[in-house]
Amino acid sequence: MSNCAIILAGGEGKRMKSNKPKTLSEVLGKPMLLWVMSALRQAGISDICVVKGFKKECVEEFLQGLDFPVESVFQAERLGTGHAVMMAKDFLQRHDGNVVILNGDAPFVSAETIENSLRQHTASGCAATVISAKVDDPSGYGRIVRDASGSLAAIVEHKDADEATLRIDEVNSGAYWFDCQKLLGVLVRITSDNKAGEYYLPDTIKLLLSDGQTVGAYTAECSDAVLGANDPAQLEELNEIARAKGYHC
Repeated sequence: MSNCAIILAGGEGKRMKSNKPKTLSEVLGKPMLLWVMSALRQAGISDICVVKGFKKECVEEFLQGLDFPVESVFQAERLGTGHAVMMAKDFLQRHDGNVVILNGDAPFVSAETIENSLRQHTASGCAATVISAKVDDPSGYGRIVRDASGSLAAIVEHKDADEATLRIDEVNSGAYWFDCQKLLGVLVRITSDNKAGEYYLPDTIKLLLSDGQTVGAYTAECSDAVLGANDPAQLEELNEIARAKGYHC
C-alpha cells in the first residue's frame, strides 16, 4: 500500500490583487504551494498530484523548477473542491493506500499533523479522517460534531448550525485523509444540487457516514493549520505569524 497526496491549487484568488494563482503567493519569500509540498515530503509523502486551474501555466512553470517530480492535472472549470478531486481520478485509481487532500493556500499544515493524523486514520480503520483544529473564533468555519465515541458525526457549515453547534470551537481545516478506493466509490455520487452549482468535497464525508462507514477527526497540534489568505492583508498576517513563530518552509 502506498500513500499519496492531492493538493488543490486551482484558485484564482481575485481579492489578492495579483496576476498569478493564489497558491503561488509567497510567505517568507516562498510560494504557499511549496510550504504544503515541503510538509508532505517531511512527512514521507512524495507521491503528489497538484490540481491546477487559473493560470495553469504559472503552476506548471513552478513545478518544472522543482528538484523533485510532481504530477499535475487541470481543472478547466472551477466547480468546487469535489470537482477538483474528480480531476485527479486517474491518479487515485493507481493507489491502493490512503490519500491526504490539502489546500495549496494553507501553508501551516505541518508534517507532524500530516503524520499523526495518518497514524490515527490507519489505526482506527477509518474510511476518512478530517483534520480539524480548535480555534478561538470559529465564525465562518464548518463545525466538527462528534458522537459519544469521539468519531465524526457530521460537519455542519456555519450557516446551517444551530446555537449549540455554533458554540463548538473545533472546526474543519479543509484537509482530509481518505482510503483511496472508498473515496473513489463516493466521489462519483456527489452532486452539484446547491445554490452555487458546485461539487463539494465534504459531501463525500456525508456519503461515507450515510453508508455506515466510520469517519474520524484528528485535532491538529496548532490552530494555525486552518489559516489561509484571501487578500493581501491576510497574506501579510501569514507572513507576520511565520516570522513571529519561526516557521520555515
